[in-house]
Amino acid sequence: MPESRYSDLDRPPLSEAALNRALVRPGSLWSGVTVVDSTGSTNTDLVAAARAGAPEGTVLVAEEQRAGRGRMDRTWTAPVRSGLTFSILLRPTVPLAAQSWLTILYAVSAASAVRALAEVDVRLKWPNDLLIGERKLAGVLAERVDDAVVIGMGMNVSLRADELPVATATSLAVEQAACVDREPLLKAVLREIDTHYREWTEADGDVEACGLRSAYLSANATVGRRVRVELPGDHQLVGRATGVDRYGHLQVDTGDEQHTLSVGDVIHVRAVA
Repeated sequence: MPESRYSDLDRPPLSEAALNRALVRPGSLWSGVTVVDSTGSTNTDLVAAARAGAPEGTVLVAEEQRAGRGRMDRTWTAPVRSGLTFSILLRPTVPLAAQSWLTILYAVSAASAVRALAEVDVRLKWPNDLLIGERKLAGVLAERVDDAVVIGMGMNVSLRADELPVATATSLAVEQAACVDREPLLKAVLREIDTHYREWTEADGDVEACGLRSAYLSANATVGRRVRVELPGDHQLVGRATGVDRYGHLQVDTGDEQHTLSVGDVIHVRAVA
């Protein structure tokens, strides 16, 4: 007999019906939430759905993701129902140059929701990793397909210390968060995304006018830090992160030169006194 979805009472399944009742309503960004038991990658599935004409606001959640990917093509896996693994489909009409902020908008929304509900101090490492202290709680990955953008997140919720994939990871359970119930967490994150996305689109992608840039900088853990940035092609640079420009690019001062980076894997070296 196959294992029941309810066999692990510490990790109950998400209710697709309850999520749709709470989130899909007139005036909401969300057009439909689908919860699947298992898939290779929610991003990959939603990219295919986007090509087939799925509407903006489509949400896909997986209880298990077997072939999840992070930035720099890293793999990402977690025990069944131990985290939040979900992707959203957007069809933004703002200028293309402003759309570089979409993953940051997603991360800002998630961090704000988790801080409020789980009562933990979540900070953002450039561009869009969620940290508690210096340990990674969640990551964000985006893919463009025609006029659509698919953005996915993997967040560690109930993982125990011995289940964490790497020593630099953490989970809400490990951090003794006030909430480790995935359903209210997911609802809170999606509602925050809805709010920020509406403000951003109404401002035609102007991150100053809608307050997104200031919200990001207030939650940012990278600016002001000494960093090492791993770049494509096995290159790296070390310097002080001095800011984030209007395109969401990281500004790093190496002492000899000011660099503006659109990609790179940031490692916090030490705090700047």
